[in-house]
Amino acid sequence: MRKVTTAKTAGFCFGVKRAVDTVYEQIEKESGGIYTYGPIIHNEEVVEDLKRKGVAVIEEHADLTAYERGTVVIRSHGVAKGIYEKLTEKGFEIVDATCPFVLKIHRYVEEYTKKGYHIVIIGNCSHPEVEGIRGWCDPKHTTVINCEEEALNFSINGEKRLCIVSQTTFNYNKFQDLVEIIREKGYDIIVLNTICNATETRQKEAAELARQSDAMIVIGGKSSSNTQKLFEICKKECENTYYIQTLDDLNLQKLQSIDNVGITAGASTPNKIIEEVQTNVRNEF
Repeated sequence: MRKVTTAKTAGFCFGVKRAVDTVYEQIEKESGGIYTYGPIIHNEEVVEDLKRKGVAVIEEHADLTAYERGTVVIRSHGVAKGIYEKLTEKGFEIVDATCPFVLKIHRYVEEYTKKGYHIVIIGNCSHPEVEGIRGWCDPKHTTVINCEEEALNFSINGEKRLCIVSQTTFNYNKFQDLVEIIREKGYDIIVLNTICNATETRQKEAAELARQSDAMIVIGGKSSSNTQKLFEICKKECENTYYIQTLDDLNLQKLQSIDNVGITAGASTPNKIIEEVQTNVRNEF
């Protein structure tokens, strides 16, 4: 009989669940227009369900005059300081569902920018969380680093002090490696490990489960940064690792001769999708 093990940490993290619940609560409360600033989470199924219930998405960097006034829910990734100001100026009501761990980074970088530090953000420069963090810094004195090459090439003039923070979903080991490269350059630095504890725990559990499994299934949206990192971690430990959004993406035939399957999922993956995959993998053969 096939053994199927689902990671305990698979699925919605605290911040994502809080943001999604906030939108559904607003649907019950509001009679007017409800928006999210950008997709509330990186999961198409959830975004489509909200759309059916009348929730529209304000695209990032969009012209706000194109939208009727209403309530805007700020997603768990957070936004730049200037976005709050623009929304308020245009007459929108704001419900802030930014993850508290992300809000803490905003406060850190704002504080250390005022103290004259150059801010280094370890993360993906195009990720909305990182874009939001950058919006609380002085752009002239902020650098985003995502890989070893960028860390090796990093340099600033003078004896500038550095404050290093991280995208909450960044790979913990990779963060340490990049910090060490920067540290060896001799700058006066302060390092604030802002990787979410839940992310670190999820990544460690996924690696351990992948080592013990003959095949690994990673579930999450294709644009989900934390799911992509889970896939990379699992693939390193288990060659037969598959990245899917829903059960429809999984070729069950590939698991025919596999007796031990592990399942994990990104922080934006609803439990019903995880349960559907788990049930079908267990019952297929």
